[in-house]
Amino acid sequence: MEESASPGALGALLDGGVWFLKNLVLAFYHFGYAVTHPGLWLDWSNNEAIMRVVYFGGSVEFFFVVLAAFLVLTGLGLWRRSIMWGAVRVLEGFANTVGRFFAWAGLLMVLQQIMIVFLQRIFRVAEIQLGPLGYGFAKDLSWWSEELKLYNAMIVCLCATYTFVQSGHVRVDLVYAGVSFRTKRLIDMFGALFFMMPVAVLTWLYSWFFLWRHLITPKPSASESFDRLMMKARALRWNVETIGFSPNGFNGYFLFKVLLLALTAMIFVQAVAFFYRSFLEYVEGEDSAGKYLDRDSLGAGEEAYEGTH
Repeated sequence: MEESASPGALGALLDGGVWFLKNLVLAFYHFGYAVTHPGLWLDWSNNEAIMRVVYFGGSVEFFFVVLAAFLVLTGLGLWRRSIMWGAVRVLEGFANTVGRFFAWAGLLMVLQQIMIVFLQRIFRVAEIQLGPLGYGFAKDLSWWSEELKLYNAMIVCLCATYTFVQSGHVRVDLVYAGVSFRTKRLIDMFGALFFMMPVAVLTWLYSWFFLWRHLITPKPSASESFDRLMMKARALRWNVETIGFSPNGFNGYFLFKVLLLALTAMIFVQAVAFFYRSFLEYVEGEDSAGKYLDRDSLGAGEEAYEGTH
């Protein structure tokens, strides 16, 4: 029985390897086909184009396109380290730029909360009306109060990778501090490759269909085939979720699902940057530690407080 099981297991491994290589090679064809036929997925006046985006956004084909891009960029970086350093600078710069911009949502959240308290408790105002460029926008105070959660979600989702670049995240250290410089870089590479990337991919796959199930009807499912979704496209219509927790409360909760996708995408991108930086610092040694790293400074005289969080 053991002898018969071994060939079966070996055959399964070979089939899995062939499947992997086949999809990896086809990824270049799929990417090229999508680029040369943009109308098939960008023309959202066509329901089938929308459903193609729904299907391929969480598909095996899309996963292998991303994987192929990562492998190609890694290969170019191994050929010329300047290319890999350039990728690190661009990706970390993207995280810093997005994070620094949306960090201002914290100030906006505080100011809006103060305004709500004053208008509600002192002036007894029931609603706030804005009229930018002649367009009237009036909502109940409860809407503006519940909308504060959106600012908080923006800070969490869009500033997470910025915090990571700045080393402001919480670290639970068991062995990291006591090992050598190159061992630390090996730990960092392992963590980026086997923890950050897989978690980001899995979260994306669940979040993608979770978002679309609250945007369109009939509701799509991750288990449905491409042909099945194309059949559903005939009856497709927009049905954006606008249900609030109170009658006059905030009703844009689908935005939280969009932010969840943005978080997972930025985590994956940062995992790539972190893997490249760790590899380059491992190869080049301690002299390259923090190379091109753009970290915020508290200013002159505040150095003692930096890095303590």
